[in-house]
This record gives sequence, structure tokens and C-alpha cells, in this order.
Amino acid sequence: MEDMKIIISSRVREKLDVKHDGVSIHEIRECFANRDGKILIESREEHLTNPLTRWFIAETNFGRELKICYMPIRDEFHIKTAYEPDADDRHAYREGNK
Repeated sequence: MEDMKIIISSRVREKLDVKHDGVSIHEIRECFANRDGKILIESREEHLTNPLTRWFIAETNFGRELKICYMPIRDEFHIKTAYEPDADDRHAYREGNK
């Protein structure tokens, strides 16, 4: 997974640092590597993107649970956000994983 091309804009990096308790690119990589559920597609109209945003919930190697939202573009993963999921996120992920 270390060779995975993950792109994080400066705006998103700032949001991860300030608003989302310092989520790091290393933690994002760990979540991609540790994911064992499906990858879901964001379907809420106010969050639609082109290409469509994908998301999943997984844990880092230290057990920090994160929701990772990204757009696949060519062979890159463009991170939109990453944060600790709330109960609604967890519920949506469980329902989407059926």
C-alpha cells in the first residue's frame, strides 16, 4: 500500500489538521490497507462529485476508526476528507454493507 498514490490538497490537509483531530496521510494509508468492508458511493445530492465520491470506514493500526472519503482519478486517490465517524456514519456503512 505504500506505493498507492494518495493526493491531498492543501485545503483538505488544513481541514484534517484543524477540524478532524490531525488525521495524517499515514493513518489514511493504514485505513486503506485495513479495510475489510465494501466501498460505498456517496449518493447525497449535496455531496455529488464527478467522478463520484467513494467512502468506507476502517481502523488504523492503532485502532482509531476513520471514515475515508475520496475520488478515484486515474491511478490516484484524491482525498476529500477523513474523520472519526459518528453513529449516523456507522449506521449508513453497516446498512450499505448488507
